[in-house]
Amino acid sequence: MGIFIATLILLCWACHLFYSLSNVAVDPASPWLYVHILIQAYLYTGLFITGHDSMHGTVSRNRIINRSFGYLSVFLFAGMWYPKLLKNHWDHHFFVATEKDPDYSTGSQNFFVWWFRFMMHYTTLIQLIIMAVLFNVLKIWFDTWSIVAFWIIPAFLGTFQLFYFGTYIPHKRPHTAEMAPHQARTQRKNHLWAMISCYFFGYHWEHHEAPATPWWQLYKSKKATSR
Repeated sequence: MGIFIATLILLCWACHLFYSLSNVAVDPASPWLYVHILIQAYLYTGLFITGHDSMHGTVSRNRIINRSFGYLSVFLFAGMWYPKLLKNHWDHHFFVATEKDPDYSTGSQNFFVWWFRFMMHYTTLIQLIIMAVLFNVLKIWFDTWSIVAFWIIPAFLGTFQLFYFGTYIPHKRPHTAEMAPHQARTQRKNHLWAMISCYFFGYHWEHHEAPATPWWQLYKSKKATSR
């Protein structure tokens, strides 16, 4: 099931991107422009969530297949390097909300300051070069403004969605007793909103409690707790 869901997300992302680049006009007066941008942003989020599940070994029990989905998903998301993400993500789990947590801001808890620090921590020169090369390759076949609208902007929106629901809201101060031992909050139970908002990752305490649970099973973990 993990392979099927991961493949489905990858195919939906690729097919909708190709359709949007080829067929959707970049007309600011058209509501369809914004609909397709939002759909693509949501699929970008799903792309990263797939890479995240690979980090927890939940895409496939076969290590090679599991890691292959991880490498591919985060590369397609923004030219990211899977081994670096893997190390940082497990540091986040082991040292959550401490100075050793690469995802946490021990200083300012302002959303944009934290988000900028978060982005700078993961952005590399090699990644920027890869994205620049891919941008110019895409320009061979597609209009520049279409690439900006459907390839660049949705990726940025996806980072906001992932950061807001998967890092900022769950881990920001003040830390309360009910957040222990993971220093993580959880969304109020509403499976539809949890899926729409960030593929159930608003159920964040449950993810830290059972990190081997794939994203599409987190709602069951929510049902099993009183949070």
